[in-house]
Amino acid sequence: MVGSAILRRLLAEGYSNIISSFHSRKPLNLNLDLNLCKFVQLDLEIQKDVNEFFEKERPEYVFLAAAKVGGIYANTTYPADFIYNNLMIQSFVLHSAYLFGVKKLLFLGSSCIYPRLAPQPMKEEYLLSGPLEPTNEPYAIAKIAGIKMCQAYNRQYGTNFTSVMPTNLYGPNDNYDLMDSHVLPALLRRFHEAKVDKQPFVEVWGTGTPRREFMYSEDMAEACLFLMDNYDGNEIVNIGTGEDITISELADLIAEVVGYRGEIRWDTTKPDGTPRKLLDVSYLHSMGWKHKISLLEGLRLTYQDFLKTNEARQT
Repeated sequence: MVGSAILRRLLAEGYSNIISSFHSRKPLNLNLDLNLCKFVQLDLEIQKDVNEFFEKERPEYVFLAAAKVGGIYANTTYPADFIYNNLMIQSFVLHSAYLFGVKKLLFLGSSCIYPRLAPQPMKEEYLLSGPLEPTNEPYAIAKIAGIKMCQAYNRQYGTNFTSVMPTNLYGPNDNYDLMDSHVLPALLRRFHEAKVDKQPFVEVWGTGTPRREFMYSEDMAEACLFLMDNYDGNEIVNIGTGEDITISELADLIAEVVGYRGEIRWDTTKPDGTPRKLLDVSYLHSMGWKHKISLLEGLRLTYQDFLKTNEARQT
């Protein structure tokens, strides 16, 4: 999702010498002209292959968006995968970027790096100031390791590795799997299927009270290009909207966008996760960048993408 959004943004800005790697095959629905980019099949968890890629292609600027991600169910079911896969990906890419002289690298972390009960909104300085949320601790620890690796390489080797912390993202090419995806795309699919099947109610995990911040992936991509051009600091930078809503309010919005008129029931035996995750984006705003796409507009655009993806899956 994020990688394809960055590709689209680069093309919109007029860049043409773009190389993108995929683990197994090209995604089917990138919403861009695949002939304008060079795609390379690459397993980022094999250091030899990553080194050969960097040695051959010699990229000058790198967006490290690759990661194993998922919602509460996926994080609690596959904790070893989340810490191992992410540690391997970022370690191998960062080390190869250093070995082969990358001019600048942008590492994408996550808002889950902050303590579970951090003061709200969460400032960049709150990193490592308290215990993490248990349901995604392995993933968060891997991302924190990536931040510290970027900073360590900058200090020891003089590299220019920057770490950005995006809020919860959604948009075209999201993962709509009901078990492994994040809350927003999972709800989008669940409400759509309930509408099609004329189900009287939709059951949602938790109490609906946790508050979350959501950013459309195209805004995120624009922020990444802005920071690649305008920020060279060693400290992390939050990327978000500075606005949040409850999961209950999100469910109501998604039901409205999808057109589902049934009941929403809450399974309070399931975990809520962190009570609130709102990023302080005052530093990013002070540099002159702010998001453009509202949550309601983004949901409508994402639902249209889901319908296209779902139609392609069924043909």
